[in-house]
Amino acid sequence: MSENQASLTAGGNSVDMPIKSGTIGPDVIDIRKLYGQTGMFTYDPGFTSTASCDSAITYIDGDEGVLLHRGYPIGQLAEHSSFMEVSYLLLNGELPSQQELADFTRTITRHTMLHEQLATFYRGFRRDAHPMAVMCGVVGALSAFYHDSTDIADPVHRKISSHRLIAKMPTIAAMAYKYSVGQPFIYPDNKLSYTGNFLKMTFGVPAEEYEVIPAVEKAMDRIFILHADHEQNASTSTVRLAGSSGANPFACIAAGIACLWGPAHGGANEAALNMLKEIGTPDRIQHYIDRAKDKNDPFRLMGFGHRVYKNYDPRATVMQQTVREVFDALKVNDPLFETALRLEEIALSDPYFAEKKLFPNVDFYSGIILSAIGFPTTMFTVLFALARTVGWVAQWNEMISDPGQKIGRPRQLYTGPTARDYVPLSDR
Repeated sequence: MSENQASLTAGGNSVDMPIKSGTIGPDVIDIRKLYGQTGMFTYDPGFTSTASCDSAITYIDGDEGVLLHRGYPIGQLAEHSSFMEVSYLLLNGELPSQQELADFTRTITRHTMLHEQLATFYRGFRRDAHPMAVMCGVVGALSAFYHDSTDIADPVHRKISSHRLIAKMPTIAAMAYKYSVGQPFIYPDNKLSYTGNFLKMTFGVPAEEYEVIPAVEKAMDRIFILHADHEQNASTSTVRLAGSSGANPFACIAAGIACLWGPAHGGANEAALNMLKEIGTPDRIQHYIDRAKDKNDPFRLMGFGHRVYKNYDPRATVMQQTVREVFDALKVNDPLFETALRLEEIALSDPYFAEKKLFPNVDFYSGIILSAIGFPTTMFTVLFALARTVGWVAQWNEMISDPGQKIGRPRQLYTGPTARDYVPLSDR
């Protein structure tokens, strides 16, 4: 770490604060002693200029459109790797050897079954319950079934609970889908890959033999890779904040799922798909482009722009290629894809969107792919949660392993009434 200093003058006092440097990315000013020396806090709504932790897992350069997992570019991982390999990388810091990957995959496979009593837990939900509501409840309840691995001070317990979460999330997600459509649950098939097993549990039925289509399996594996981790976003920060109190890992991941459910976070791909359906055909695009540029019109282009990326989302490039592969394999002739391609072309050539850096993001294409495979829009965020679980678990493990970690406690700028005396009810 660099020992350079930053100087701040406040209230007539000059305070020196250390500047710390990571291996890549902007330096940070360490303000931990600011309040004690000045009696002042910093004010940063949304934490847009605040580093809440140090982490060695994921790096994003939004200006350059860079996303690295443990140093490896996301494009290379999506093209050459598998979700199990990326999961090992996020958890352990290095790509596995063949034997390490085989052992890790076998371990995850052995944990895919759910306790049979959880089937009864599902039946406690209304038939039309949103799958994300089911996910929040079931994942949160795992600590009642697997309390033999909730001692967060024990590295072995943390490892077992991490493997259980990664392994059981596809089963939980598939059962949420099956319950929503009134079909019987399908048990995991350990002969299949992580992604192939999920597809079978989701779309298979007991009376028929389910065939995993390689192109669809590859597409889903890519989607899982692209959503595996994304630095300190809202849901990851929620997992870390919950974990900082010492909460068990299942409760922490349930908290992350609840945060992800918000439409501003995990629901963007559904919103992008609905927008494309509203536009309909390429000849209607210009009308909607004009509406998006009109400040008085509430319409906005969904799937364009990103809180972090101010350049082309590197995940969107992979998604565009994957759409073609899925559509060719399933022989889908969907005008939505042609509308999406044309919309992207028009928007990127329009100076208005270029100036505002509104480039397509991963959500722009992922909704089209998931819809083509057969997932209803209510399952889109569930799939996001399934993939992001490994990132949440890796971030949680990293935080718990940090001896300097403290319970999260943001401060505030208070704008309410000053102290005043209570007035009896009879005098009001």
